Amino acid sequence: MKNIIITGGAGFIGSHVVREFVKNNPDSKIINLDALTYAGNLENLKDIENEPNYVFEKADITKPEELRKVFEKYNPDAVVHLAAESHVDRSITDPNAFINTNVNGTANLLNLCIEFWTLNPDHTHGRFPNEPRQNLFYHVSTDEVYGSLGETGFFLETTPYDPQSPYSASKAASDHLVRAYGNTYGMPFILSNCSNNYGPNHFPEKLIPLCISNIINEKPLPIYGDGKYTRDWLFVIDHAKAIHQIFNESKTGETYNIGGFNEWQNIDLVKELIKQMDEKLGKPAGHSEKLITYVKDRPGHDKRYAIDATKLNKDLGWKPSVTFEQGLGKTIDWFLENKEWLENVTSGDYQKYYDGQYN
Repeated sequence: MKNIIITGGAGFIGSHVVREFVKNNPDSKIINLDALTYAGNLENLKDIENEPNYVFEKADITKPEELRKVFEKYNPDAVVHLAAESHVDRSITDPNAFINTNVNGTANLLNLCIEFWTLNPDHTHGRFPNEPRQNLFYHVSTDEVYGSLGETGFFLETTPYDPQSPYSASKAASDHLVRAYGNTYGMPFILSNCSNNYGPNHFPEKLIPLCISNIINEKPLPIYGDGKYTRDWLFVIDHAKAIHQIFNESKTGETYNIGGFNEWQNIDLVKELIKQMDEKLGKPAGHSEKLITYVKDRPGHDKRYAIDATKLNKDLGWKPSVTFEQGLGKTIDWFLENKEWLENVTSGDYQKYYDGQYN
């Protein structure tokens, strides 16, 4: 049996990745390692918490002593690293938290992997069928490390890094660390960089769940600047499936861009969201458009992100399973069916953050 640690597994993307691994790797033990900060929620995994190949370990990647206990307990064969501070706005107000988690936390994990995988004779470095154990550090990152695009063109795996926010700079640094450890110590690694995710149990500091919550509660829908910032949107379940496929099928040392082939300007996205939600809530068409509120732009706001995921499709055959409109409908349905979850995560500290950010 392989032991696979997934960091950040109680978060938005991480919980979907954990579920994908638990369901499709019955002969592996999946260790969900999460510090349970504000965006981590074990309610996201209630449906699999009693599966025999799943276990949760509360640990903070910024605390090496906590990580060491987990590594000593499970002696992992592989790590899928998703734990990160991930909100650009928060990185502007508290950049040190992002540096500590995304850079130092990643280094802590890498140091333990090198120690356990190079000094332990039971482990091997390669990924070939005749080897008894196969190690891998899979680092999940973002397209924001590439910076901003003009009106045309796409991010490729070879696009030079040009991060523009403390968040994207911290993720770029972590990407470089992973590659450096691979090149210096021979550690097997894979990286993937994704576009904007959306889907069930998305924490409502991000655009889509924030607008869903605010439409339900008849609150303003904050839109930065002129609303023409453009993003490529990736349904989170498709992302989780891509990560699982890359983990199992990719050669080490590879980098893959994972995108949804769904470019939308923010204002058009919000209007599509309003259209679907007003219909589902039995409101007149366009009723919630009055909630659209343009707010002051944030510093260093990248104009456009768009990923070219051709390499992933060509190498492994992956492609998104839903259109944006279909995925958005599934997302809205989930939030309408889980209003108690939404109420629980939008109280307390989150409300204080929201009031300071948008009021």
